[in-house]
Amino acid sequence: MNPDRKAAENFLVKNRMHPDAIDLSKTVDHMLVEMTRGLNGEASSLAMIPTYVEVDAQIPSDRKAVVLDAGGTNLRAALVSFSSDGKPIIENFSKHPMPGTGGRDVGKEDFFDTLAALVEPLIDQAEKIGFCFSYPTEIFPDNDGRLIHWSKEIKAPEVEGRMIGSDLRAALSKRGVAAPTEVIILNDTVATLLTGKVSQSDRNWGGYVGFILGTGTNTCYVESNSQIGKAADLDSVHAQIINCESGNYACPQRGKADERLGAATAKPETYWLEKMLSGAYFGSLATHTVSLAAESGLFKAGTAALLAGLGEISTKDADNYTHNPTGGVNALVDVMKKAGDASDAARLWYLTDALLERAAKLTAANLAASVLKGRTGSGPLEPVCLTIDGTTYYRYYRFQHRVESHLRPFLTQRDKFYETVQVDDAPLIGAAVAALTN
Repeated sequence: MNPDRKAAENFLVKNRMHPDAIDLSKTVDHMLVEMTRGLNGEASSLAMIPTYVEVDAQIPSDRKAVVLDAGGTNLRAALVSFSSDGKPIIENFSKHPMPGTGGRDVGKEDFFDTLAALVEPLIDQAEKIGFCFSYPTEIFPDNDGRLIHWSKEIKAPEVEGRMIGSDLRAALSKRGVAAPTEVIILNDTVATLLTGKVSQSDRNWGGYVGFILGTGTNTCYVESNSQIGKAADLDSVHAQIINCESGNYACPQRGKADERLGAATAKPETYWLEKMLSGAYFGSLATHTVSLAAESGLFKAGTAALLAGLGEISTKDADNYTHNPTGGVNALVDVMKKAGDASDAARLWYLTDALLERAAKLTAANLAASVLKGRTGSGPLEPVCLTIDGTTYYRYYRFQHRVESHLRPFLTQRDKFYETVQVDDAPLIGAAVAALTN
């Protein structure tokens, strides 16, 4: 083995950060237990939130919905409708910073007034609002939702515990706008699943899973109502989408850099899976890993000092270094050029590449658990429609290939097959589907 690779791998093993520390089968089994506990209302790191959204309704072609999409970075608004052949039509699109980002706290009144200001010029053309709200939210049978808590470092504490739909309607009323009778709240991952189904309506699918890896990460799937022990009065013949909130999964195979990263976040004991692989945290994870490596003597003293002088490594720089470790606009490349040591440059690459491989393995475990737990068919004639959204998933270095190398063999050995689907504007389209079919 290359001596630099061997040195990097020895460090990773010693600090429990090596991809081999993740046992795929054991992780899937543990996730399935956590999923079952969450569905039954027992203690679990997976909230397993019922959405009361089914996947079989037909979409009308003569109506429009106002759609809001509150993501980790941006807040988007649009009017969305569907043509007679099911194609989405997006009009009056606008994009704005998500309230509570940029390190500034925002109060409840300002938060909902910001939303209402975007809805106001559009609402006279629609009957309902579909709100893709990408945060842990308890959904109620009337499709309103109560924010459980913020993730992705959003700073709007007064909004926690609030009913999102009813507070938005109240903010519209304050503006003198006749509020719609319904605001349909759903998660971005649920919207992704719905968009995949709409875009592939001519296929004979055996089931549906939605997955997002961007600023954060989450998974949803279709579950039989008979398996949702914590929700009363459900028709056991039917099924609905379950929002797993899988970013909060308490992965037991955490390493030393994970622990350091967790301790530095606002909520140290939450969102372990998200902190191990998502775009919001990967740069910080690389920073802590590199810092540990420098402390252990993996780099020469001069290189270690230059790396320490960088401060926080960005997710973009960490990932781009694996794409091109010798060129481009990249702080890590600049440091290694100043250090002038090819061995240290290679060791840094091996560390970053290993973090991505580990992230891919965890992603495969997450997806496999959702396919195995859900109401899905078996065999190649009934594959699962696995709709994946999020720039991070498609940007990380060789990430799709890495995930596939773990996921496909694991599932096909269990007679489960799938096809991945990539769609544009999934949160907007999926929110419109939910609004127009509920």
